[in-house]
Amino acid sequence: MFGNQNMQEMMAKLQEMQGAVEESKKRLEAVYVKGESDDERVRFVMNGNREVSDVRIDESLLAPEHKVALERMIEQAFNKCIENVNHINEGEMKNTAMGMFPGFGG
Repeated sequence: MFGNQNMQEMMAKLQEMQGAVEESKKRLEAVYVKGESDDERVRFVMNGNREVSDVRIDESLLAPEHKVALERMIEQAFNKCIENVNHINEGEMKNTAMGMFPGFGG
């Protein structure tokens, strides 16, 4: 019987954690970050769940002779955007974990 109660407590805690994770995902969905190429002619915007919501490319880059430069700028902008959203996502997950496990992370 003691084992059954322990299992029920664990299941309740798992459901609570699942709910907290879902709440975090909803909050992250409403947070937007951007990443731009070094010269700011290419920009990505994505939400905290790493979903791209906007891509902007300066018209001057759309000529065939700018293909290689454009590819490099897309890479820069996307990587910066991912880096920014990862910081936000990690912070949100840490806050969720600290709420579930007092004393976690500090």
